[in-house]
Formats: sequence, C-alpha cells, structure tokens
Amino acid sequence: MPEPSKSNSGGARRTQQPGRAWQRMLSGRRLNILDPSPMDIEIIDIAHGLARVSRWNGQTKGEYPLSVAQHSVMVERFVSHNAPKLDRRWRLAALLHDAPEYVIGDMITPFKAVLGPGYKTLEARLQAAIHLRFGLPAALPERVARSIKRADHIAAYMEAIHCAGFSVAEAKDIFGAPRLRLEIDWAPWSPAEASERFLARFAVLVAVERLGFKRRRLYPEGVAAAGIRVRESAPDRDTKGACCLLYTSPSP
Repeated sequence: MPEPSKSNSGGARRTQQPGRAWQRMLSGRRLNILDPSPMDIEIIDIAHGLARVSRWNGQTKGEYPLSVAQHSVMVERFVSHNAPKLDRRWRLAALLHDAPEYVIGDMITPFKAVLGPGYKTLEARLQAAIHLRFGLPAALPERVARSIKRADHIAAYMEAIHCAGFSVAEAKDIFGAPRLRLEIDWAPWSPAEASERFLARFAVLVAVERLGFKRRRLYPEGVAAAGIRVRESAPDRDTKGACCLLYTSPSP
C-alpha cells in the first residue's frame, strides 16, 4: 500500500502516486520507458530525437553538435564496407544500434559504467522493443553484434580525431587504430539534415528488406507499400537516385 504523504496547507492528506514513466512523443505515441512496447515506437520519433542528441556531451567542433543520428548513419556505412555481404536487415540493426538514446540520451562510456547495471537493463529493454518494432530479433546474433561494435569503434575513433579534439595518439590508445579508411566530411549536420538522412537510410533498408526489391528498383511506391508514408523523394547514391525521404508513419 502506498504511504500517505504529509498534510498539505489545507490539512488534507493525499496518497503518493508512483511517478509517470512514459514519454509523450511528437507522433502522439506514449512510450513507457521502463516497460517499452514495440507498438509505441515510431521511426519518425527516433530520427527526431537522435538528430537532437549530441555525441561527446556536445564537446565537438562546428556550428552544430555532432548528433547520434549522424553517428548512426556512419556506423551503418562502415558496417556495409566491412561486411558487404551482410544481410540488409543487419545493416538496419546497425542504423538502429543507438536508437534507445532517442529517449534516454547519450552518455560517455565511463559514466555508463558508474551508473551500474540498471542503466544497461533499461537500455537493453528499449533496444529489444525497437528491434521487434522493425522486424529484427530482440537479441542480435553474436557475429552481427561484433560487426556493429567494430564499426562503432571506427566511428568513435574518427569522430574523436575530426570532431572532439583528440590527438591521433589519444584516439588510438582508447579506440585502437581502424583498418578502414574512408574519405568522409565529418562536419556535423544540422538537426534537420541529420533527421532526414537517417530516415532516408531507414527507407532504403526497410523497403529492400521487407519487399525484396533489388538495389536499382526501390521506388516511393515500394516504401509506401511497406507501411511508410512518403512526403518526397531524395536522391541517394546507394539506390541510383531512387531513395525515399519519409516523414510520417501509419496512423495508430
């Protein structure tokens, strides 16, 4: 039984109620953060949130902070370069590898360790719900998880050097020197651009995975048939100009 609180100024006693654990999203969904349901997760909320969550606690160069959305797009790109034969659904998992941070934010790894197992449990519940929402297994195969982790370390190494003020020696000591070398402009994207690019990659990966389209045959109609409403099209190198930019998901 909940214990009664102290009397208020009027002498009445009231019962303490448990604090709410849900977050209202701009899509209209209410996500219970402690006990998340896949049905309350929308990709537009994830993209919007990740585009406004800063990597490195905001301590990055440039007009805008480096966002988790931009980081996620880069990690998916590195996974596809490291393992070009990897199934597209696992590339989708790479894009969503930090998706829980759209509601719980990003923390540097040493601080996560200080918070203890409770934080990791919460993060794992959110990640499982997100995976299930988009047709992935709650827990990824070990080989896939390792591939994504390698790409995550590559991204962290490059971000540290190009964005976060680390020397090459510092970055090598913490993350190890990656073998993969890509020419990438690490200038942080605006929140609007980060959200759009994240959604564009999602559109490519989901449409191809669910509908079985070949690389050169991804069209707006295919994305819509997958259950995604399309506002406009945007060119993308991976689809030879046929990638879709999506803004709204199906109504509840």
